[in-house]
Amino acid sequence: MSLREVGKKLVELCRKGQNIDAITQLYSKDIVSVEAIEGQGMPREMRGIDAVLGKGKWWFENHEIHSAEVGNPVFHGNDRFACVMKYDVTFKPANKRMKMEEIALYTVADDKIVREEFFYDMGEMK
Repeated sequence: MSLREVGKKLVELCRKGQNIDAITQLYSKDIVSVEAIEGQGMPREMRGIDAVLGKGKWWFENHEIHSAEVGNPVFHGNDRFACVMKYDVTFKPANKRMKMEEIALYTVADDKIVREEFFYDMGEMK
């Protein structure tokens, strides 16, 4: 898959709520995932497909999604793309509803996503 194909497929799957499928289909087994901050007992950086799948499953198990928007991918060079993601969710353990907006930056090598980085401001998530 080309960079553009990977970016479009990721957005397509996420728009359908198939984020876990996106990870299993598009991510390298050596994926590195970096959040803006540490949270909920998880490190800021995680390595490996099993750790990233676990993080994704935890997120979906602990959040009720009221709405989700995923912007079109925008490309940078021949190895990166980014998209804006917006969520309206309730964090189930605290029963706290919040709106989230983040920029997700993905790096692609050998037709797989090898790095994802999330940019957001926790002070704006309300």
